[in-house]
Amino acid sequence: MKQTVWKLENAIKNFDWGSLDQITKVLGISNSTQKPIAEIWMGAHPMGCSQAIDSDNHKVKLDELINNNPQAILGEDTYKKFAGLPYLFKILSANKALSIQVHPTKTAAECGFEKENELGIALDDPKRNYKDPNHKPELIYALTPFKAMRSFRPISEILNLFGQISVTTLSKEIAQLQNNPNEQQLKLFFQTLLTLSSERKHQAIKQLLTNIASFYNEPYATIKDLANDYPNDIGIFMPLILNVIELQPGQAMFLDAQTPHAYIKGTGLEVMANSDNVLRAGLTHKYIDIEQLIQNTNFDSLTLNNLLIKPIINANKISFPVPVDDFNFEIIYSNDQQQEQKVTSAQIVLCLEGKICLTTEFESVVLSKGESAFIAYQAKEYCYTGEGILAKVSN
Repeated sequence: MKQTVWKLENAIKNFDWGSLDQITKVLGISNSTQKPIAEIWMGAHPMGCSQAIDSDNHKVKLDELINNNPQAILGEDTYKKFAGLPYLFKILSANKALSIQVHPTKTAAECGFEKENELGIALDDPKRNYKDPNHKPELIYALTPFKAMRSFRPISEILNLFGQISVTTLSKEIAQLQNNPNEQQLKLFFQTLLTLSSERKHQAIKQLLTNIASFYNEPYATIKDLANDYPNDIGIFMPLILNVIELQPGQAMFLDAQTPHAYIKGTGLEVMANSDNVLRAGLTHKYIDIEQLIQNTNFDSLTLNNLLIKPIINANKISFPVPVDDFNFEIIYSNDQQQEQKVTSAQIVLCLEGKICLTTEFESVVLSKGESAFIAYQAKEYCYTGEGILAKVSN
């Protein structure tokens, strides 16, 4: 196999929560369709597989390229452990909130996938929870200010926020949490919110929005924004229960299995294990399986200052360590001085700024802002030069 680096043509997802122009503004990627661009997928996922462009300008699906020579492209260790590219790299731009969700552990995904197969639930059935037997840990790296919700607030914070408003419909549940401020009671409180009768839910939402009308600080500002996009959705209560955080450009957050979260607004890079398993809790019109959601949710509380990854800076590189083997994420600053990069697994690199030339033993590829490339394990190493910034994903 002579060629070891390919430019990529990536799958575009036009979900309605995306932005018409943010990806164009931030990365210079054109939007000729004038539909909202929510995500651009870089990887070999069957629901959005990249095309690799070879030296003769021919295109081949990345999964086919890998399957034709898996050990040379992935490396023996990755092939044995994952049998395919273990990660999916995305550009994500949210103009309104995505659903509040959790992802299962690897063990739960394997069990759930097998059970739903035995029940004969089709993979494309909207009521299917487990699309594959994999976990879906993920990292989000902000390119613009990026607002999100993530993990339960300390219970004292939750009680304080509810204490500032008067939602009498929930007085009993709030009192129970106050009397028993522990994980088990938080779980019951959360479950009760998600299973309110239609009448109680309507009353609670009406009281909430009426009583915060004069509040303009967080988390009430976020509640008002969510209510505009998702009226009568119990998810608008979640900013009182989950941490609301705005990542600044260059900051990153890791979301492990069972972590409740929702991306609200902003543009960033998302890296995840190659999975599509999502269990939803609100801010959605899609199927919600309360029982599976509760079983797969961690009710630990985290404070706001414990939500970000602490980056490691080493010369011209910034890495964001994560506790999983599926992916690594790194930002590389390139200049006119040629520098070497070892290849220990298949990589996808995305040019964030400038123009950067990648050179292997047999070829070279120039990436401009917004362009990406796939580099095979067999390259062993490459050199990069040129003024710019790369985002690199490997495993």
